[in-house]
Amino acid sequence: MENHTFNIQIDDINQRLDSLISEKITELSRSRVKILIDEENILVNEKPTKSSYKTRIDDVIKIIIPELKKISAEPENIKLNVVYEDEDLIIIDKPKGIVTHPAPGSKDGTLVNALLYHCDNLSGIGGALRPGIVHRLDKDTSGLLMVAKNDLAHQELSRQIQTKEAKRFYKAVVIGNFVEDHGIIDKPIDRNPKDRKKMAVSKDGREAVTLWNVLERFGQYTFLELELKTGRTHQIRVHLAYIKHGVIGDDVYGPDIKIPVKLNGQALHAYKLILKHPRTNQEMTFTSEEPQELKKLLNYLRKS
Repeated sequence: MENHTFNIQIDDINQRLDSLISEKITELSRSRVKILIDEENILVNEKPTKSSYKTRIDDVIKIIIPELKKISAEPENIKLNVVYEDEDLIIIDKPKGIVTHPAPGSKDGTLVNALLYHCDNLSGIGGALRPGIVHRLDKDTSGLLMVAKNDLAHQELSRQIQTKEAKRFYKAVVIGNFVEDHGIIDKPIDRNPKDRKKMAVSKDGREAVTLWNVLERFGQYTFLELELKTGRTHQIRVHLAYIKHGVIGDDVYGPDIKIPVKLNGQALHAYKLILKHPRTNQEMTFTSEEPQELKKLLNYLRKS
């Protein structure tokens, strides 16, 4: 473990905390600094803070750099539902219950472990623990995920997500009735200051935009189609909870209610991807049926 402490002098005031630290401690990248801040290993005046914090004169910055825990991703013979595959990309229909990539607490049994067994080549841009992973789905969210087999595909697919050329659509069952048929949630998202493992709407957060469209109404529940315009962590779940229409089955942000249909996680499914092939530029559309438990929930709501 390595510790650093320094005081903010006049030349360092009014700078973003993450930028300043990565400049002063060159072995720490800005993304690594952000992780340390989120994990409360960087304190300002002995208190946790945010990456966007603007430094003030005489602030005392304390940095604790824990030893990195080495996690390796090993191939595992786990069944994959491959929707499409060629030399550049793979489209996977991910079931609920599987984590996208290894992380502390989920070192194996992930989608990445399955992908390493399935094919020999994946892009290296995401690093050793996220080979080929262009975007991710939460453990208990099912549906379509794009995976890059080489760096060219990874860079192009990432660009399409950033420029909003690639489109990602979800279906969800949420609490409450919507009066309007469609709308937009445009609220920035950041770490929850009271619980750093969760996200929350915050005026100091990063831009987050979700479009919603009503598919069916069931009185006290609504079936929605949602489109991500940005890709923040837990974005759909946080946005819907913020407008008091939390996703059914979401035990982190959703409503605390009981439904006589067993759900293993939230009623949220990534059902459609639209993208341009990274090599040929041909537009491609992929769709996925709702999983059985979501169908059962919808059938129950329709009958009741």
